[in-house]
Amino acid sequence: MTVGAALFVYAVLLGTLGPLAYRRAGWLARAPRLGAMLLLTAGWSVLAALFLAGLTVALPATALSSGLSDLLDACIVRLRAAYVTPGGAAVAGAGLTLSGVIALRVARAVVQLARARRAERRRHRTLVALCGTHAAELDAVIIDHPQPAAYCLADRSDTVILTSSAIALLTPPQVAAVLAHEQAHLGARHHRLLAAAAFASRALPELPLLRELTAQVRPLLEMHADDLAARSHDPETLATALVAVSTARPRGATSGTPSAALAAADTDAGARIRRLLLPPAALSPRRRRTLRAGIAALGLIPLLVALTPAAVAANQPPVKRPQVAAAHERSAEADRALIGRGPLRVVRADQYP
Repeated sequence: MTVGAALFVYAVLLGTLGPLAYRRAGWLARAPRLGAMLLLTAGWSVLAALFLAGLTVALPATALSSGLSDLLDACIVRLRAAYVTPGGAAVAGAGLTLSGVIALRVARAVVQLARARRAERRRHRTLVALCGTHAAELDAVIIDHPQPAAYCLADRSDTVILTSSAIALLTPPQVAAVLAHEQAHLGARHHRLLAAAAFASRALPELPLLRELTAQVRPLLEMHADDLAARSHDPETLATALVAVSTARPRGATSGTPSAALAAADTDAGARIRRLLLPPAALSPRRRRTLRAGIAALGLIPLLVALTPAAVAANQPPVKRPQVAAAHERSAEADRALIGRGPLRVVRADQYP
């Protein structure tokens, strides 16, 4: 199996069967940030493997199709042998197409989502500036809205936003716990992880792992913010605040928060409430180290698989180009033929008739 085929199979298997693994992984809720990092690394590992698969398939017939000088002949032949792919130009063209499609999809997803979220954030900033009131004692902005909500907007000036309905509904300790939850989002820069998940989901939604990536990462980030807030506030207080906000909304109603925002009660509030009231046992240090090693492995596997043949080829003895070897052989045969005719006689120019 060629390097490109191995990378392609790895990407398809991980992208297709990955959800079966994490759906049964109860430990994700015990280490939510590490779980979110694992899912994100797996998703981007699929994209990297597909991109590198196309490059390694096209490598022998494109980038190494002609040498820059005779000095590079041996290296080129060794690399061609290491990355040899049956099929010739047709397979090389398919490889380049695969890499190009993956690169274009990722670039388009980044541009489209960044533009959409920037416009959405700008509109919401305008709304906050016109209708919001900064509450210095809360270090938050309060806007008049009939639905209770609390969320944060992460940009140059990180802002926590509460609606007037949330202020009226919650007790001061509950408000403080909710604010701590939103500040935890901002402090841990969860919006960056959420953006990375959204980019991967938009780039290749055909694979289940990437299609579900945002939906799986978001609740884990909410759980991590709950854990951070529970360090300084009573977990039961935060849980009751989630219950109050969730039950106060009419069924089917939304908070109206931007899609890029991280809201306190918009994501699977029931599971989070149970987790706050009955916190799971933390992962042991050994399992955390194992999990970090798995994250590093997922990130490095595509690159290592793609570069290993080149590293092996670099340690092999030089190999001459076929045409150069043939030329040397012809020259050697000519020399042997001349020697076989007997000793050569030197003739001076003045001895010619």
